[in-house]
Amino acid sequence: MDTISFFPPHEGMSLSEIADCCGAELADPSLAERRVRGVAPLSRAGADEVTFANSRKSLPELKNSKAAAVFVSAANSAHAPEGVAVLITGAPQTAFAIAAAALVPSSMTPRIIAGEAGTVSNAAHVDPSARLEPGVTVEFGAVIGAEAEIGTGTVIASGAAVGSGCRIGRNSHIGHGVSIQHALIGSNVIVHPGSRIGQDGFGYAPGPAGLLKIPQIGRVIIQDHVEIGANTTIDRGALDDTVIGEGTKIDNLVQIGHNVRIGRFCVLVAQVGVAGSATIGDGVMIGGAAGVNGHVTIGDGAQLAALSGVATDVPAGARWGGQPARPMRGFLRDAAEANARAFGKEKRQKGDGKK
Repeated sequence: MDTISFFPPHEGMSLSEIADCCGAELADPSLAERRVRGVAPLSRAGADEVTFANSRKSLPELKNSKAAAVFVSAANSAHAPEGVAVLITGAPQTAFAIAAAALVPSSMTPRIIAGEAGTVSNAAHVDPSARLEPGVTVEFGAVIGAEAEIGTGTVIASGAAVGSGCRIGRNSHIGHGVSIQHALIGSNVIVHPGSRIGQDGFGYAPGPAGLLKIPQIGRVIIQDHVEIGANTTIDRGALDDTVIGEGTKIDNLVQIGHNVRIGRFCVLVAQVGVAGSATIGDGVMIGGAAGVNGHVTIGDGAQLAALSGVATDVPAGARWGGQPARPMRGFLRDAAEANARAFGKEKRQKGDGKK
């Protein structure tokens, strides 16, 4: 493998420092001063890297690990080989994420590519009426419209366009080629390249000569600490607002329709589609390529499996899957019965072929 790395190694942290910051217990205190400089997967972590083993499925790789240290549960800690420091925690992946953020801090936010931090490129267009606090970075080729407001520490990357009257808080990052219009965006928000925020929602009414376009006069409101993946689209509201709650994380290639309201600390994985006026509660997790019908409500803490088709309201705390989506127990039972029927049919066909 090519040895070029875009994220240089850390100067080093001791295992005692890592254990403290991650809330883990170092099984052998005599290794407290051992230093690690990076992170790596369990299969190839080396003598100055920390890794994690998240489940019993990881045990074969754990037994052969050559890592400096591994985050592991108490139940699996005995499987670590001699010489590998054991960091015991109830949540190995979470602890690893905290350690990785400390060891590779430059990976946590997009980098400035064109220009210097806190400066406005001469090749950018900033309307004279726009209000930028000191410390805003505007890269080459970015456009900021009339009366837009942007807070200190925010980066507007090359090719991005911020429409008239939009507001963006502090320490946010608007990625390359992003377009933002009719939107109010909070602080510490990351919008990855190519995303489209605040364009028309899809609204038409039948008329005597065909379809009549319904004016879309709402806004998009994105609260603090939201992350929006590359090439995701979030339509502005028709009459009401489209709202993305604090701390929610949205993957690449997600479509969110007009008037959708998404709560706090939700997760939407790639290729999810949420139709107009759906309401999603706090802490909801939606798996990849799931579809949510318009005007349905998904309760707080619900989990929807990948490829689900949600046509009706989902109760709070429920775990649903399938098409149409239904409680997970019923979905798994139906899937098992369908597989059994298919296996039986295949077996009968093979039997007929032998006669």
